[in-house]
Amino acid sequence: MSENKSLKAELRTEDFGSAGSRRLIRAKRIPAVIYGKNKPVHISLDAREFTNKLRHFSETALLTIHVGSKKYECLMKDYQEDLMRSLIKHVDFFEVTRGHLLRTMVAITLKGNPVGTREGGVLDQVIHEVEIECLPKDLPEAIEADVSSLKINQVLHLGEISLPANIKILDNLSKTVASVKGVKAESATVAAVEVEEAAPAPAAAVEKEVKAKK
Repeated sequence: MSENKSLKAELRTEDFGSAGSRRLIRAKRIPAVIYGKNKPVHISLDAREFTNKLRHFSETALLTIHVGSKKYECLMKDYQEDLMRSLIKHVDFFEVTRGHLLRTMVAITLKGNPVGTREGGVLDQVIHEVEIECLPKDLPEAIEADVSSLKINQVLHLGEISLPANIKILDNLSKTVASVKGVKAESATVAAVEVEEAAPAPAAAVEKEVKAKK
């Protein structure tokens, strides 16, 4: 486990509530909770350590949180930030259990330069994340979707992404992940619509409108 994926925490056993949280924040600490198979564990984190390491965290990054002699393997699920004061107010973690399947959202990143873009097309990513199921040890930080073979007007579906055998996608595999659209065809369609909207109304329709005004 990388040092950037490890945090030291102190157990909170009293002084809960908004007043207690404000006191922690003034002391340069962040109130946090670890949820999981047991009762929630209330902790506090060193604000400087957490802020410095935050860029290494994601919903799919396994973190080790040391609380005294105990350690918890967790995913960071959410955090509250005061943008005006540039500080973190609260963090939620979810404890994972080794050997037990977990479900989480994972980002989809596109890989490769599509054939279609070299022919004048434009690559469009439709889905940016997907829910997967796997063991904690197999959890990827992102799923790569190879779009290099896509030609103009071709699409890549979820079911066509190459995945390790131990990762399962929990979504409709027929969904479109990315496509290459033809710019010329799209421009022609837009131009046709503009011409149709700008075209003068038929004479019969104009005559009918004039009579109605009289």
